[in-house]
Amino acid sequence: MDALLGGIQILLSWQVLVALLIGSIGGVIIGAIPGVGAAVAIAILLPATFSFEPIVGLTMLLGIYGSSMYGGSIPAILLNTPGTPVNALTTYDGYPMTKRGQAHRALSLAYSASFFGGVFAVICLIILAPVLAMIAPHFGSREIFLAALLGIILVILAHRGQIMAAGMMAFLGIFLNTVGLEPAKYTHRFTFGQNWLTGGVDLIVLVLGLFAISQALFLMVEKDEMPKAERVQGNMLGGFVELLGLKRVASVAGSFGVMMGTIPGVGEFTAQFLSYTYAQKTSKTPEAFGDGSPEGLVSSEAANNAVPAAAMIPLLALGIPGEALTAMMLSVFYVHNVIPGPQLFQGSMDFVMALYIAMLLLNIIVLVFLLFSTNLLLRITQIPTRYLGLMILLLSFVGVYSLRNSPVDCAMATGFGVFGLILKRLNLPIVPIILGVVLGGIMEVKLRSAMARVDSPIDFVNRPISAILVSLILIVLVQHVRALRFEHRQRRLKKQMEGDKPPKDEGVAPEGF
Repeated sequence: MDALLGGIQILLSWQVLVALLIGSIGGVIIGAIPGVGAAVAIAILLPATFSFEPIVGLTMLLGIYGSSMYGGSIPAILLNTPGTPVNALTTYDGYPMTKRGQAHRALSLAYSASFFGGVFAVICLIILAPVLAMIAPHFGSREIFLAALLGIILVILAHRGQIMAAGMMAFLGIFLNTVGLEPAKYTHRFTFGQNWLTGGVDLIVLVLGLFAISQALFLMVEKDEMPKAERVQGNMLGGFVELLGLKRVASVAGSFGVMMGTIPGVGEFTAQFLSYTYAQKTSKTPEAFGDGSPEGLVSSEAANNAVPAAAMIPLLALGIPGEALTAMMLSVFYVHNVIPGPQLFQGSMDFVMALYIAMLLLNIIVLVFLLFSTNLLLRITQIPTRYLGLMILLLSFVGVYSLRNSPVDCAMATGFGVFGLILKRLNLPIVPIILGVVLGGIMEVKLRSAMARVDSPIDFVNRPISAILVSLILIVLVQHVRALRFEHRQRRLKKQMEGDKPPKDEGVAPEGF
């Protein structure tokens, strides 16, 4: 209770409240513009947040992170164009409802389900906070190293169909983290005699290049798109009443969001898939899914909005980001010398509770804003994409140059931007690079620290938590190999069945020949 009251006291600062308001409303606006997304906005704002107090900068970024998916549902439902990649599943049932003249109903359901998922996740976190405070101190260097290793394995395996590419990108990120001065003996690594590489590859330069500049270049080379949608008319509060009849679907979806959010590298897409599949299998009208099912819309939106709050668990408790956005937030901690991990839960529990309460407040702010501004946001979606690209490019270079007033940083960011554009064109994953840089740095530091107290590899599993983590790593790898073998057998069986079929009408002339 003392931590909760301390967290409320921290949030009563006007700077924190203004930052939360700007982040929440700004995140909705950014999410409503197709082709931008929270990653681009957070990347651009990162350099500015370094001059704020940690709680001020983090609440602003949290506001963008947690609210962008609210805004992303608007073009997904009205235009069949997801505002953020996470809202892709929303188009399955949201847009068919719009075509039937039920746009206000679809938006109302999306808003109410998103609000439920976000609040549900925050309440779960507040309840779990004392448990995390007890468990976190038991994580030493070995455990955090193994947790980071598990995280990077899960990030790679989460890219089904692109595992080899994701692995290469993750290891590229780990390599980029090694460039510069080695942290223990300050020897030069991979600098090749170039002084400008001595400082290494700055995470913010990399993030702005791969996410913001690459997206700006992508938008600038594409054709201008100005989608149009009809004004939405109707009661936006009706979705809350309808949600009462779908509370089982919403609760299960929120639970999936919380569970998947706590696992590094899994995130919104897996939570959505599991909740959508569950809702369809347990529905009385499964045939309606994909054709305007309210259950499908609720399961998708409740799950994806529960993930941001849950994703803060590994970040705050262990200092391990689960995806790119929390990896960016980690840099704000480091700049202000606030190290997330077991010590944060032990000595700054009121700070943790302040972040949780901020996430609760952002859901309320966003909901109130959306109930009165949906039609206004429709005008924002009509901004030509090339203007957006030019604006993002200018803001990105301002952000990069403001870090150290260095033209070299601008050149490096441009190079990473072009590289990111190539990856987008080839449909290759970018997120593993960022997580490789962040998790690779954590793994190196913690492994060095652990090796001072390790005499043999057995010492890595001689404690309960480390043994559990090693077991999880082995289980994940074995299950993945089994899944690959099963898919290989299925493909071989399918080919055999196709090979056994006799050719159709072989040697018979068609009628009328």
